[in-house]
Amino acid sequence: MLVHVTLPRLGDTTTEVLIKEWLQSVGVRLEAGSPLVVVETDKVDVDVPSPVAGVLIEYLVAPDEEVAVGTPICAVETPDE
Repeated sequence: MLVHVTLPRLGDTTTEVLIKEWLQSVGVRLEAGSPLVVVETDKVDVDVPSPVAGVLIEYLVAPDEEVAVGTPICAVETPDE
């Protein structure tokens, strides 16, 4: 099943972040909780983990792109259950 991973809420006042660096390459098998991407808030850099296990299929945003909380950032193919 294809899952679109969305940018989670990172704090009460954070509404947008900068995608700084993808930590996983397209085609890599992810475990739930694996570090996925580094984002920059107005205060700190944060590693965002993958919420699901599966294969990273596609980035939906590029490094240096600003995105809002709740925006789909990548697609992961999860095992059918």
